[in-house]
Amino acid sequence: MTSNKAAARRAGFLYLLNGALAPFSLLYIASTFIVAGDASATANKIRASQLLFRSGIAAELISATIFIFVGLAFYYLLKEVNRKHALMLLTLVLVSVPISYCNELIRVAALILPRGAGFLSAFDQRQTDALIMALLNLHGSGLVLVQIFWGLWLLPFGALVLKSGFLPRILGVLLILAGVSYVISSFTTLLFPVYGHSVFMLAGLFGGIGEGSTILWLLIMGAKERQEPGQQLA
Repeated sequence: MTSNKAAARRAGFLYLLNGALAPFSLLYIASTFIVAGDASATANKIRASQLLFRSGIAAELISATIFIFVGLAFYYLLKEVNRKHALMLLTLVLVSVPISYCNELIRVAALILPRGAGFLSAFDQRQTDALIMALLNLHGSGLVLVQIFWGLWLLPFGALVLKSGFLPRILGVLLILAGVSYVISSFTTLLFPVYGHSVFMLAGLFGGIGEGSTILWLLIMGAKERQEPGQQLA
């Protein structure tokens, strides 16, 4: 039987892999290619560096795939704490993955347009560039939607950590705060976009503290072993 400490470290490692790809695929690629208010410059950057743009898509697909195994790892680690909450955690993770995959189709479409396939002959270059910019903006809106689930899964996760007895309770509190902040950030961007960036930055701070500290604890300390019933009396 796999020890609790080994299972926790494995979950932490998968969690780290999942999170390590996000800055490249979601932040670096966007900042490298998107020129605010200039569709032509944005499209020309994609035409000039298609491999880098494709790498961003591939990184996000890999990250989303790893997220499935993150959910499974935490389900098996925490299911004995509360099976319903563990199942809720896993379900929210699994729901987010196809949304992420579908959202990457938008960036794939943005790759087709610069190549100027035959059926695009009805559009001139300015129109094509505008479509590319519109698709990238739509991809950004898709991230706002999937971020809701990136926040929601942290709520049962945090609750399970609080109840577990083999992980520090403070990590559970930090995870719940991170989850709430992600959800608030998404709905603020949708309802009050003028405040979206400020709230997103604050959510990123809470998320970095909550998720980052959890990953570090799992990798370095693992988790205490579960005590079997009657073990303390033996």
